[in-house]
This record gives sequence, structure tokens and C-alpha cells, in this order.
Amino acid sequence: MSTPELLHISSRDNAWFKDLKRLAYGNTDYRKQGRIWAEGDHLVRAALGRGVQPAMGVFAASYWPLAAAAYTGAAAKNIVISDDLFDAVSTLESPARMGFVFDLAPPPALQPGVASVILDRVQDAGNVGSILRSASAFGFKQIIALKGTAALWSPKVLRAGMGAHWGLQLIEGSELDQIATLSVPLLVTSSHRGSYLHQALMNQALPWPCAWALGHEGQGVCTELEARASGHVRIAQPGGEESLNVAAAAAICLHASAAVYLAQAPRVVPRL
Repeated sequence: MSTPELLHISSRDNAWFKDLKRLAYGNTDYRKQGRIWAEGDHLVRAALGRGVQPAMGVFAASYWPLAAAAYTGAAAKNIVISDDLFDAVSTLESPARMGFVFDLAPPPALQPGVASVILDRVQDAGNVGSILRSASAFGFKQIIALKGTAALWSPKVLRAGMGAHWGLQLIEGSELDQIATLSVPLLVTSSHRGSYLHQALMNQALPWPCAWALGHEGQGVCTELEARASGHVRIAQPGGEESLNVAAAAAICLHASAAVYLAQAPRVVPRL
């Protein structure tokens, strides 16, 4: 591999730096620029671990001499900015001193038979990122975000996802008509109707693969999506709370589905 190009920037008026700051602070600027900013070792390692190639490495001047070769050699271009500029672009309480800029991949086509999560106007970035992390952990590799859902690659969602983005197929701005192309059962969470999740699991009535629909924090799943559902599921709450946070409900439902998947998976017999 050839030696990466190296550029030093120290001016706040630099056009590239202004674009980077917009990426770091804007919810949808990644769509305009076609690029994603990921700050910090954890997100960077998650991307590299899944073979995602960065377009640029960005390093604070004080960190640059200490940076690992795996980071300085990952991109075709490295940009070193002064520490005060990195502080200005960082959204963390303690700036990580390094990050990568990635090209935004073209949106994938919806895969009808894949285990999926449908986000119906889930608006809180922390909730969306947490759901993406649970989806990745429990084998749901396709995320279908209906219009009105928080921008999936926004900095706050990316941070809350803790690297899960790199292992998922993310489809944004979807319409309800696209859901009709799914060939897997559609399950909708509800606080007042349908089978209890633990009973469906015990009775082996939970399908795999499937698509879970998770709705707006206050309004829940829209009536049109509910009408398309092949099953309604509720989570038992013996403690008596009125409802669960959508990210918590997602983790419980997706984990239950993962249990079904693991029960169906062929067992590997160890060699003696």
C-alpha cells in the first residue's frame, strides 16, 4: 500500500474544516456531503473490523505522533488539525483526538426474506442507536426506517449505536408500501393487545425470520402498519409500569427472536 497523503490544517476558515464541523454537528449533513464522520477509537475499530475503508483519517496534532500504524495507514489521506480545531469539531466531553471520514455507501435494496427491524417515526437519537445495537447483536441485519424516523447516520445515532451501523443494512426514508414487499411475518408491539411475548416463546409460536415494527415513542406504531401485521405481541410487566421505553422493548423482543433462531440452528458437535 502506498504512503497516505498528509495534510496539515490550522485555520478555522478552511473550507474542508467547515464541512467536517457540519458533519460532526448536523443531523442530516451526511446526506448532503455523502460522507460520515466517526470520532474515537471504538467507532473506528468497529468499522475497520468489518472491513469498511475510510476515505480520510483525521488526527489532532498532539495525537498524530502517537497514533497507531493501523490508523495512520488505513486511509489514502490523513489530515492533521491543531488541537483547538479538533476540540471545536468534537462532540464529546473529552475529545478522542482522532476519527475517520467515511464515504456514505449507496442505499441498499430491501431484501424481502431477511430478519428486519422497522422503525416507524422513532425520533429520539439515543433510542434509535440503541435499537440498532440490539438488532445487530440479535441477528437482525436489515433496518427499515420509515419517514419521520431520526436520521440513521446522524452523529448522535452513530454514537449511540456503538459501531453497530457497520454490520447492518440501513434503509432510510422508506414508505409504507415498501413494507408490503417483505415476505417474513410482521410483528407489532402493543401494550394492550396480542399474545404475551414469553408465552409465544414458550409455545414456539414466535416466527423466525420475522420483522419487528417499533413505533413512535408516544404514539406507537401507526394504524396502517398495524393493519399489515401478522401478529401483535405485548410484553408482560408484572411490576405495573404503564409502558416501556421503545429501545428497552426492542431489546426484549429481538432477544426473544434470537432465542428462536438459536433453537433452530444446527448444533455443532465438538470433535473428541
